[in-house]
Amino acid sequence: MKKKINHFYQKPLGFTLVELIIVMAILGLLATVGLASFRSSQIKGRDAQRKNDLGQLQRGLEAYYNDKGRYPITVDFPSAGSPWQDTLLSGETGTLYMKEIPADPTAYDYVYWSDGTSYKIFAHLENQKDKDIVPDDCNPVRNEPCDGVNCNYGVSSANVRVCD
Repeated sequence: MKKKINHFYQKPLGFTLVELIIVMAILGLLATVGLASFRSSQIKGRDAQRKNDLGQLQRGLEAYYNDKGRYPITVDFPSAGSPWQDTLLSGETGTLYMKEIPADPTAYDYVYWSDGTSYKIFAHLENQKDKDIVPDDCNPVRNEPCDGVNCNYGVSSANVRVCD
């Protein structure tokens, strides 16, 4: 009995070095694009949190004004992380305006200013292309220090403008 010999060329198993380099380059490019997009989303998310925090502070300040007929002056305003609760003359606790004063999601600080008749609250937005950033000639906001950087966003009571 004769054995039949197979004379076909057998293709080597595995990938060539060039194929592996091309695949790694494509994966690297996709990772770079994905990380840049992710970082941008994180910045926008933190800025949205800052705007929301300042809106919550505004609502609390207006509730305080409705009760007291004035806004708390700068030195009387509670610090970030502490509750904002009214203290009655008897020493008992009164109205709870905020369970916790919000803090900036990163290392920056919110800046609160008030003389009792009006208030302004300032923050630093990371996204320099944000449509709500105040113009460069808005010196009251731009000159306020938000923990080492200038503030570029602010809200105020209805009787004053942020840039005044």
